[in-house]
Amino acid sequence: MSEITTDVVSHLANLSRIALTPEEIETLSGELGAILDNVAKVSEVATPDVPMTSHPIPLVNVFRPDVAGETLTAAQALAGAPEHDGARFKVSAILGEEQ
Repeated sequence: MSEITTDVVSHLANLSRIALTPEEIETLSGELGAILDNVAKVSEVATPDVPMTSHPIPLVNVFRPDVAGETLTAAQALAGAPEHDGARFKVSAILGEEQ
């Protein structure tokens, strides 16, 4: 069993600003100890001839390439606007700004 004591968990919770009950501290000390034990077992089995992997299956981008295409002209973009000044959309002032 790893050296994850209730004192260590309590200290980590204090550093993380997490309020834990004594029961939660007791539970977490056992769970964190088990996690560290499992990591240690995996480290024992890891050999230099086995390549590291970040994902068990190859990842492929399923999106099409980002290619610039035709865009709207300013007049086309402003055609459906409730208000505009010919070059920009007009919107109401916000956050107490004066018009």
